[in-house]
Amino acid sequence: MITPQKNIAVFCGSSGGRGEQYLAVAREMGRALAGRGYGTVYGGAQVGMMGALADAALAANGTVIGVIPHVLEKVEITHRGLTELHITPNMHERKALIASRSDAFIALPGGIGTFEEIFEAMTWAQLRIHAKPCLFLNSGGYYDKLLEFMEHVAAEDMFRGKNRNLMLVANTVDDAIAQIEAAWATHSSIPRESGLSLT
Repeated sequence: MITPQKNIAVFCGSSGGRGEQYLAVAREMGRALAGRGYGTVYGGAQVGMMGALADAALAANGTVIGVIPHVLEKVEITHRGLTELHITPNMHERKALIASRSDAFIALPGGIGTFEEIFEAMTWAQLRIHAKPCLFLNSGGYYDKLLEFMEHVAAEDMFRGKNRNLMLVANTVDDAIAQIEAAWATHSSIPRESGLSLT
């Protein structure tokens, strides 16, 4: 029996951010996922970090699945060279489809959209809707302040017990993938086709 390819959702900015470092880490992640035989699932744009991620994975002969809502087609400039492109009617269906096609979630540096996506994935894990790893790539200390705040949240007993283990953190791309693989080895995951829905 052939084992299906695992897919990893990567959340990141449609902007390139300040300087070259954020585009560089997006390209590194795309190459690394493809090199390890994992498919990349992302938001479907060809601009900023999102485009850098997709282009690097494709250049390394990886599978890239893009999911973009109709309203963002022109705003984010849809990537037309992907392995699969799905255009959804709205953001809710976009997020549900990304979740259903993915076996893990990684947040690269990004803005409020990135934060919202990874925290929603963590919330679903907390509610036992799925058992898929959720990881922040703290490249260059980008998430240091957020991690400090999450320690405060935990100290105030708002993020307690086993739920604290839902928030994986890595400083490098290699460590990020290693932690995802370790989580897969120790936790069961619900099937991708489980029909996750936000409605």
